[in-house]
Amino acid sequence: MQTITIKYPLTQNDIQSYAKPQVVAIGQFDGLHLGHEAVIKSAVALAHQKELPVSVMTFYPHPKEVMKKGDYDGYLTPPKEKEELLRSMGVDYLYIIEFNEAFSQVSPQCFVYDMLLPLQIDTAVVGFDFRFGYRGEGHADMLRKLGAGKMEVETVPAFLLEGEKVSSSGIRKWLKEGKVDLAAVWLGRPYVLRGSVVDGEKRGRLIGFPTANVELSEHFVLPANGVYAVLASTGETWLPGVMNIGVKPTFHSGELKPKVEVHLLDFSGDLYTQELTVQLIDFLREERKFGSVDELIAQIGRDAETARLKLQ
Repeated sequence: MQTITIKYPLTQNDIQSYAKPQVVAIGQFDGLHLGHEAVIKSAVALAHQKELPVSVMTFYPHPKEVMKKGDYDGYLTPPKEKEELLRSMGVDYLYIIEFNEAFSQVSPQCFVYDMLLPLQIDTAVVGFDFRFGYRGEGHADMLRKLGAGKMEVETVPAFLLEGEKVSSSGIRKWLKEGKVDLAAVWLGRPYVLRGSVVDGEKRGRLIGFPTANVELSEHFVLPANGVYAVLASTGETWLPGVMNIGVKPTFHSGELKPKVEVHLLDFSGDLYTQELTVQLIDFLREERKFGSVDELIAQIGRDAETARLKLQ
């Protein structure tokens, strides 16, 4: 898969380099959940049928981040995670359109006439609730009308699980409630955090449970503070572990910014500076303040055994 970062408006070089008959799935696709997967699989199937390459067009940074929307709390799938998932789905080209304040002012008509049609899009595949252009004024029917005679449009219906629409906002809600198991059902895979292992307070080592302090590589959506059973990897092998997200109230007061720490079960070695990918499997308990360090040590031991059972 080739990843192509482009800006609006397209340059003549962009058009010469990338314009070709193709099927493109368009959307933010944050989370790449089962609903998004249905849109992309439809595009892949249609492209195979038409014997054309299949592309995905998405936007970065997230529009809510650029527009400073108050409810924006981070990415479910930052670009690196998104690229890896799309590559595994058989996508040929990933267009990442740079989203900025100027692009937010672009009308639906200009987006179609100045970006989609010059790329020679044969068919655009979008979700049933797709919106585009200034203030989200564009929708699937408008896209179909604007592309009439030059670009076909296919709309994919909502993806339902037990009668409920799978959505990125729903997944964010599950995560904020610590329900990573439910988030995984809607995502079609465990939720993932990724970052580099950095120096910490080294207190875990002193109490017999060394932890990897993870500095996240992107502005990921952080689940609720608490303790989780996880699988973690620096490469091909996944190791069971316990992760704490929170402010370590037994040792700190007034700390506001949650930190991510992972204790790998049955592991010894140096992880400093390595990139750690963490799959969140299950929520074990809320973070809480203990009366003594000994109480904390005993609870961490119980957490480790609970995680070991859940991860078997």
